[in-house]
Amino acid sequence: MAAFWPATKLIAEREIKTYVRTKGFWISVAVLLVGLFAAAILPTVIGGSQPKVAAVGAEARQMLANTVFDVREVPDVAAAEHLVRTEEVRAAVVPGPRVLALDDPPNSVVAALATAPPVQLLEPTAVSQDVRILVTQLFALFFFMFGMGGVSIAQGTVTEKQTRIVEILVATIPVRAMLAGKIIGHAILTLGQVLLIAIAAPIALSIGGHTALLSMIAPALGWFVPFLVVGFVLLAAIWAVAGALVSRQEDLGASTGPVVLLVMAPYLAVVFANDNDPLMTVMSYIPFSAAVAMPIRMFTDDAQAWEAFVSLGILMATVVLAVQLASRLFSGSLLQTGGKVALKKAWAHVD
Repeated sequence: MAAFWPATKLIAEREIKTYVRTKGFWISVAVLLVGLFAAAILPTVIGGSQPKVAAVGAEARQMLANTVFDVREVPDVAAAEHLVRTEEVRAAVVPGPRVLALDDPPNSVVAALATAPPVQLLEPTAVSQDVRILVTQLFALFFFMFGMGGVSIAQGTVTEKQTRIVEILVATIPVRAMLAGKIIGHAILTLGQVLLIAIAAPIALSIGGHTALLSMIAPALGWFVPFLVVGFVLLAAIWAVAGALVSRQEDLGASTGPVVLLVMAPYLAVVFANDNDPLMTVMSYIPFSAAVAMPIRMFTDDAQAWEAFVSLGILMATVVLAVQLASRLFSGSLLQTGGKVALKKAWAHVD
C-alpha cells in the first residue's frame, strides 16, 4: 500500500484533473464571475426607489417642491431628527438650510436640491450603508458559492462507491489519504477561483463606478481569503463524509441536507442581519459563519485585529477536530453499501 503523503498527492492531482474537465466546474466559475459583475454593476444601473425626505419649515418645503422625493412635513428639527434616527426617512431638510442623515451622505437628495446645503451625519461611520451592503452581498455570495461547491466532493465519492472504483482505490491507497487528497485537491481549486476573482474584481468595480471601493476593501480581502479557504476545508471534510454515507446518487440528498443548512444559514443570516452588531459579533466566532462574518466586521471597523486572529484560531482548531472526526466516519462508511450508513455504524466500523 502506498505511503500516506504520496498517496494524498496522487488523489489531490486526480481530483483536480477530473473536476476541471467537467462542465460543472466551468459553470460554477462563470456563475461566480457573473455574480461579481452583477453585484458591482447592477446597483449603479438600476438604482433604488426615491427616498422619503422630511421637511421642516417653508424654505425646506420650497426646496423639495420640484423633486420626486416622498416629502413628509414635520413641525421641528427634533421630530425630523427622530425620523432620521429611526430610519423612517432617508434624510431631512431643516432650517439653515442643512440636510440631516444618519450614517451615509444622501447624495441623491443633495444633488436634487437647487443649492447644496451642508450635510450633518447623526451617527457617522467609517463605511457608508450602501458600501456595506455591497461588500456584504459580495462576501456572502462567494462564501455561498464556494461552500456549495463542496458538493462535488460528495458526488465524486458516491460515484466511486456506486461504480465500485473505491474498492480498487482502498486496496492500494490508505482511506485517510483519499480523504486528505480530496480535501486538498478541492481546496487548491477553491484557491484558484479566489485568485481569478482577485483579478476580475478591480475590473468589475471600475465598470460599476466603485474604483475607490477597491482600496477600501483590500484590507478586508486580506482576511477574507484565509478565512474562506480554512472554512472551505471545514465544509469539505463534512461533504466527503456525506458522500461516503450513501451508495447511490439518488440517496445523496438525504445525507447532504444538514451540510446545505450549514452553508445556507450563515449566508442568509449575514445578508439579512449584517447591520445587527450583536448577532454579527456572535457569528464571527462560530466556525461555520466566521468565514464570512468576521471579514465583514473587519471591513466595517467593527472588530479589531486580535478578534480576527482569535476567530481564525477557533476556526482552525475546529477544522483539525472536524477532519479527525471526518476521517474516522469516512473510513468507517466508505466500503459499506446497501443504503444510507448510520453515523453510529460508521463510527464503529473502522478497520
